[in-house]
Amino acid sequence: MTVFLRPAVSRDLDDLYRLEQVAFSGDRFSRRQLWHLLNRANALTLVAEGEDGRLVGYGTLLFRFGSGRARLYSFCVHPGARGSGLGRRMLEWLESAAGERGCDWLVLEVRADNQAALALYRRMGFAPSDWLDDYYEDGCAAWRMGKALALARAG
Repeated sequence: MTVFLRPAVSRDLDDLYRLEQVAFSGDRFSRRQLWHLLNRANALTLVAEGEDGRLVGYGTLLFRFGSGRARLYSFCVHPGARGSGLGRRMLEWLESAAGERGCDWLVLEVRADNQAALALYRRMGFAPSDWLDDYYEDGCAAWRMGKALALARAG
């Protein structure tokens, strides 16, 4: 499957919303929240677009003014594209984008029961730092994980 990575634009809103509905069973962003991330937040959203123009993944980084820390706020791969290496490609792109913005650290939260995502993040060099009880709306716990980006940016 050929997939193109690019920064999201406002016209991606409907497709991002549909992808949220397909990929997540809970803790989904509303259209309003997605609109805010695309248009108002100090954020960068990457989309993965298939040859047919359909979105098969996205990731959003949040930035804080004056901070060298970026947060991977949402990361989503369409169920049909999982296991294809797309997640790795998207994370590499997002890490590079954070480094280009002067960030030297990337943090995220991930469901404790999402073994595939935990394995991907560990393979990509993220280490768990905090256990977060009752983090998600269904009561599931989460791991906060982090990764230093200095080496990735220097390379």
